[in-house]
Amino acid sequence: MATVPNLRFLRGYNDAVVLGLARSGAVTRVDLAERSGLTPQAVSKVVGRLIADGLLVETGTRNVGVGKPRTLLSLVADSRLALGAQVERDELRVVLTDLAGTVLDRVHAPLPRDYDPPTFIAELARLIALVRPVDDERLLGAGIGIVGPVDHRTGVVHDATGLVGWHDVPLRELAERSLGLPVVVDKDTNTAVLAEAWRRGDAVRDAVLVLVGTGVGVGLLLDGRVYRGARTNAGEFGHTTLSLDGPKCVCGRTGCVEVLHNLAAAAGDLAEATSIVGTAMADLVQLLDIDHIVLAGRAVLAAPADYLSAVRAKMPRDDWLPVDVSVTPLGDDVVAAGAAMLVLSEFYGRPR
Repeated sequence: MATVPNLRFLRGYNDAVVLGLARSGAVTRVDLAERSGLTPQAVSKVVGRLIADGLLVETGTRNVGVGKPRTLLSLVADSRLALGAQVERDELRVVLTDLAGTVLDRVHAPLPRDYDPPTFIAELARLIALVRPVDDERLLGAGIGIVGPVDHRTGVVHDATGLVGWHDVPLRELAERSLGLPVVVDKDTNTAVLAEAWRRGDAVRDAVLVLVGTGVGVGLLLDGRVYRGARTNAGEFGHTTLSLDGPKCVCGRTGCVEVLHNLAAAAGDLAEATSIVGTAMADLVQLLDIDHIVLAGRAVLAAPADYLSAVRAKMPRDDWLPVDVSVTPLGDDVVAAGAAMLVLSEFYGRPR
């Protein structure tokens, strides 16, 4: 059975560094040496290997004043592909991305009420078959972003909140057996924040992505890395108590952010629903001292201006505590694309 480390294709750290730099745009060998700290000789060897493997290509020259023009190198984005899936409580979404993380194809379908693991695996295989390329040798693997709790290290789903019959399900093993591909599994919020980290790069180091769909959760990016916690279950923020005598939540607790939001939304009280999210986000800002909040999920995308204004209104008023609040431009693809980027991160050899 394939496991996550099998995705580490590149020959070494230097290969990963050079290819990662090329992902941001056309570069010269001199650029690579300056940005990586590698010697020109080392860069030349690495570039030669990556060109031979079809991952880099020479794409022209750049004039730098006196002397010979420098040759430009570009990533061959379609040389490798990855699949990503978002598992909601009522829907499955699958995307195909290239090596740069660009979504090339997508498909989605509803999932039956209270679907069990075998039903899900069959539907996952069906949707992946619709976007899976014919030339499978380019396909690195598949990532799955699913509601938690889930153990990212083992690929086991532990009693997923709101899903019936999902107790200690070895999802990675089942999916690999069905798809014949390496598979990596993570919480949907983690894959979503990873997608934002890929999009923004080092410009964002301490951020949260709040995913408001059938549930509420957050993905944490702390000091430039996705934070998963001791048991890879960090981010269950929708199941923190906002009202001590509030209604009972599907998780068994009372007054959770998720149940309060969902009840307000179901009653058509958008102002209350968005205010609840804003209040919860303000607590998280004070706790973690983050400076970026990204809003995502179907509820947010249905009323982006309302969620944006409500969350901004709850942020600290101090000038020295600015918090950038935005809605993800990745839309409905953010979780599935991030799941594919989990695969790509392993390929690059430097998972965030």
